[in-house]
Amino acid sequence: MRPRSVLAPLAATLTAGLAAVTCAAGPAAAHNAPARHACSPAVSIERFSDALDKTTYEGAFVGNFSALAVDRDGAIAALSDRSSVFTLDPESLSPRSVVPLADEGGAALDSEGLVVDRDGTRLVSSETEPSVRRYGRDGTLLARLPVPDALRVAPAGRATANQTFEALTLLPGGRTLLAGMEGSLSGDTPGVVRLQTWQRHGKSDFRLGDQYGYRTDTGLGLVEAAATPDGRLLVLERGFTAGVGNTVRLYLADLRHATDTSRVDALTGQDGVRLVRKTLLADIADCPSLGATAKQPQPNPLLDNIEGMAVTGTARGALRVLLVSDDNQGATQTTRFYSLRVRP
Repeated sequence: MRPRSVLAPLAATLTAGLAAVTCAAGPAAAHNAPARHACSPAVSIERFSDALDKTTYEGAFVGNFSALAVDRDGAIAALSDRSSVFTLDPESLSPRSVVPLADEGGAALDSEGLVVDRDGTRLVSSETEPSVRRYGRDGTLLARLPVPDALRVAPAGRATANQTFEALTLLPGGRTLLAGMEGSLSGDTPGVVRLQTWQRHGKSDFRLGDQYGYRTDTGLGLVEAAATPDGRLLVLERGFTAGVGNTVRLYLADLRHATDTSRVDALTGQDGVRLVRKTLLADIADCPSLGATAKQPQPNPLLDNIEGMAVTGTARGALRVLLVSDDNQGATQTTRFYSLRVRP
């Protein structure tokens, strides 16, 4: 297995959407949950849906989802790590279209992070090199962003294969793009990962910016980040233990006061280097299961290989957050969407 922002108007449509999936796929496909269904004081789960699990659309397998983003028209863009972007209806979550992606040589990507830019183009990270590329809505490759040498997969750099750019998000104002590494660089303290930023120059040109260190929990990797309206980050950390299942934790992270580590060769806990501060919002294993079933052992049957996240709206001081699991097109995993309410 691979261990691996339109706000207020979407709250109503996404709520209606998951309810609509219930009607389309049967009563077991989605489960309504009142606000009292708390995972923690800051997070509650409203419902989940398995309606898209092991389905196809226009001959394409619907799944392998590694990232979510809100499109300019309110639709949900869902990135498959098998190198394609699905557009999902915000009311039913059913696919509207699918667009394949490729690199400069026409090869498929190991696509992991997704941002819909303000002009509708897609910024997509691939963990193969790693890379961040810009695509048109039709999948046309438009540009490729620079990446620091140290973040490249060895031997070109100090990163480990399958442990690079898992997370991608655009901060409020649209001028700062951030990518998160899943694993540590060689020479850095295990568990400390790098967050790389780019600054926008002009309409669509992004240039390398500051870099930060972030410490993950023992045994977990950073798999997704989503900017909040106030400029902080929701961060997903995830791990998997065979015979036990997944661990998925949601954190609130704050870049303020963190040290720019772009010129720090090795992060080893040295004095003067301040890592990104984080606060645990919820361990998803502590959420009510809502009648979910799992295809393999899990601490909570609600859990699966959760990998994608988007802030889809606000309601009464809370963020509406949509998560999705990556089923890896396998029999023991599920494509599952989760609707959360988060009070950061």
